[in-house]
This record gives sequence, C-alpha cells and structure tokens, in this order.
Amino acid sequence: MTVALGPSSVAPTDERRRARPLQVAHVNANFAAGSGGIVLREARAVDPDQYTTTILAPGDGPLFAEAERHDVEVVRLRQMGGGRRVYPWADGEALRELCEQFRAGGFDVVHTHAGRAGAVGRIAARRVGVPAIVHTLHGFPFNEFQSLPTRRALQAIERGLGRITDWFLTDGTFVASEAVRLRIAAPDRIRALISPIDAIPPVTNIARRRARLLLGVPADTKVIGTTARLVRQKGPLDMVDAVAALGRSDVLMIWVGDGEMRPEVERRIAELGLVSRFLLLGDRNDVPDLLPAFDLLAMSSLWEGLPCSVLEAMMCGIPVVATAVNSVPEVVIPGRTGLLARPRDPASLSRALAFMLDNPDDAARMSAAARSQVSELVRPDLLGEDLMDVYRCALRHAKRQGRAAAVDLAR
Repeated sequence: MTVALGPSSVAPTDERRRARPLQVAHVNANFAAGSGGIVLREARAVDPDQYTTTILAPGDGPLFAEAERHDVEVVRLRQMGGGRRVYPWADGEALRELCEQFRAGGFDVVHTHAGRAGAVGRIAARRVGVPAIVHTLHGFPFNEFQSLPTRRALQAIERGLGRITDWFLTDGTFVASEAVRLRIAAPDRIRALISPIDAIPPVTNIARRRARLLLGVPADTKVIGTTARLVRQKGPLDMVDAVAALGRSDVLMIWVGDGEMRPEVERRIAELGLVSRFLLLGDRNDVPDLLPAFDLLAMSSLWEGLPCSVLEAMMCGIPVVATAVNSVPEVVIPGRTGLLARPRDPASLSRALAFMLDNPDDAARMSAAARSQVSELVRPDLLGEDLMDVYRCALRHAKRQGRAAAVDLAR
C-alpha cells in the first residue's frame, strides 16, 4: 500500500518544547475496557511535570467520564470508527479529523493503539509532521483464520506502517518477537510490556458473597465468567457451544460486555437451550466487584495481545482457562497457572472447563501460582518510567532521522 505523506509542517519549535512539558496524544478506536483501559492507565502513569497527555477516541466509550475525573484531557472523535476493518470512505474522514486535531494540539509524540486507529493515526501524525510516533501492538490485525491473501496483504500494510513508526510497544514478548520476525518492527526499536491493570484485591469469602448478591447467583451454583466485547475476535459463539457441551445444569455462564454480535449470540443461546444458564450481562463498570463471584474465568478469543481480563482474574485468584493465542501462553502456563484450549475449538475449550470444575483442588493450586506470577510481572510503579523512556527514545530516533527538531530530553 502506498501512502502519500505531506511535509512536516507543524513540528513545535525548540522554544515551545522547552517552555512546557512534552505533549503526548494517545489515539485509539475505542475507549472501553481492554485497550481503552490500557490507554487510560498509561495516560495517568507518566509524570505530569514532564508530559501532558490527551486521549483521542470515538465519543461513545464508557471511560471518558473516568478520564475527566482524573484530569486527563479527552477529545471525542466524530469520524473514527471502532473495530479493525478498514473502510476507505470512512477512514478518509477520520484521517482528516486527526490531521486537524494534531495540527491544533502541537503534539510532540503521537502514541497510537491497535489496528485501525494505529493505521489512520500514524499516517495523520506523519502527514502533519508530529516529531515522533509510537505504536502499541495489542496483537495483530491478521490471524490464522483469515485467507492467505488477506493475511499477506495486512502484513504488508503493517510493514509499511512500521517504516513511519519511531518506536513500538507490545502486549507481551510473543507479540514483540512476531513483530520482529515478520519485519514489522526493527529489533532495536521495540519494547515488550505486560498490559497494565488496576490493583485487584484477592478473592475472599466475603467478597464472593457480595459479588453473588450483586448478580443474584445462588451460593451453590458453579459460575464461569468472562469479561469481553461481543465481537468476532472474542469468539462468543465458541463459548456458547463449549458451555452447551458441558451438559451441566449446575453451571451458569456470565458474559460481561456488549457488542455487535449480541443478537447472534442470543440466537445461539436460545437454539441450544441455554437461556437460563448463559447470562449476557452487558457493559458494566464494576467488573472488579463482580470477579469474586466467578469460580472460573474463561476466554475464547481467536486472537489477542495479552488480555487484561486474564491478568485481572489471576490477580484476583480466579482460575483461568484461555485459548492459546499470541502472548496468552506467557502467563497461562498449562497445568501450572491455568489451562489452554485451541482457538475456534469449542470441544477443546469445554474439556478444559470441565477439568477445572471437576478438580477444584487443582484449580486452586493453579490460581495460587498464577497470582504469585502476575504479582511479579505487573508493576504499575514501573509503567510510567517505561513509557517516558520509550517516548525519549522515539524522539531521539526521529531526530536522528532528521524529522524532529532538537528536544530537551535531559529532564
């Protein structure tokens, strides 16, 4: 794909940069749980004396109010659509809108996230001359379930976008290694992070009772839960089929999250006779309060980076079953910290779920090991330092390439 890029017309002057903190713009195609939550945590993590942060995302996400409560500036985009597919007629409008925002903001760094926002955001940033561009790979826009021509085309697009990206961040080391192997990112300009999550207290009997009261779930019911959008990526139909294959009347599945596939998922639930045993809870802003109600967290995704829902469940002490995709096996180590199932294989997922439900002692052993592991991996206190170092590295790289004026980085 050939992209025409305009001149670097609005790079802030040295005097402006030295007179104020460096300005960072985060761009994402949604501002909901998952990558939206990561964006907000990253915006709050940097030192406000050194960096000011603006989040640009479509104006229908539930995290805008929370961002404003924490004094994080937000811009509600009118043209940027959600999802990963590219729609040229719509993305052209989104590109123009982002160019206008970047020109007005005078940003030093544009930090884009995921597939669609990552493409449009990076092209806009380069077109208007933003000094440095950072991109986080929350997984990839291509996967094994696409046709080979589609997969190769998307990989080629990502390689092209990589040439206008100064630095990469990834969710987990597997995504980083794949980005290098596929020649999307240079080995010296990429850093792997563990997805930042909020502090999650360990599950207690009191927390469990409270959570089940919130949900109206009897104490003796076995609860499988998940927190994810109802979109193709998350494989919700596979989850419905896997729960049906259990054939157990004492098991309730609770799906927290909403999305475009809800009508299709509701039909499948009805067809399989699961209306009383598969609850679609919709979007909630109290997920940490609900987690203790789960006996088990299950993930049926077809592709991921390193999902926050898995890390949050592990931190809470909830046993995990997840599909073996991208960076997930870095934390879900089979038989030690959880169980893995094959993606798009409901029978495999159902078998793993059954083992956890039928062997609570093994499930407890794995969840204890997982909590210990994640407690060491997730270091919110280091997130800000990692991000600020990456921004400094990106600005230095851009300067070496002759695209950015000198920036005072000794702060």
